[in-house]
Amino acid sequence: MHIRKATYDDLVAIKDIFIAAKDKMKKDGNLKQWEKIDYPFCYTKEDIDKGQCFVIENDKKELVATFVYIVGIDPTYNYIEGKWLNDHPYGTIHRIASNGKEPHIFEEVLKYINSFHIDTRIDTHSDNLRMKHLIKKNGFTYCGTIYVRDGTPREAYQKVSR
Repeated sequence: MHIRKATYDDLVAIKDIFIAAKDKMKKDGNLKQWEKIDYPFCYTKEDIDKGQCFVIENDKKELVATFVYIVGIDPTYNYIEGKWLNDHPYGTIHRIASNGKEPHIFEEVLKYINSFHIDTRIDTHSDNLRMKHLIKKNGFTYCGTIYVRDGTPREAYQKVSR
């Protein structure tokens, strides 16, 4: 698989990926995360403009996943009910989604961002059992609760770069 920065040419595929991911979350019982009809796609152009939206292509050059990776201070994480493991430089994974056609997407993202050699932070909805499993399985530590743009709570995790 190959990871690259997203472009406007990828918008239709990204939207389809989000639709597939939202359907999977609903089937998993995660009904409240990404419940707004245009979320998270509504932020994609902004993320592309900032150079922080990425896509994953399989060996056939088909887009199978997308994610946002922000290097540096993420305002969403300035306030936490709990405590971050440290205040080292970090990158944040947001809006990770897959169309379900390729396995191990989360691990591919982690391999890619490990090249930055900084801590990683991520959050997810309490009902997103699949993502919580992947986060914990890959060595993240639960740090507390943060609140996203719309004011809803998310479980926040951090992985220290070694």
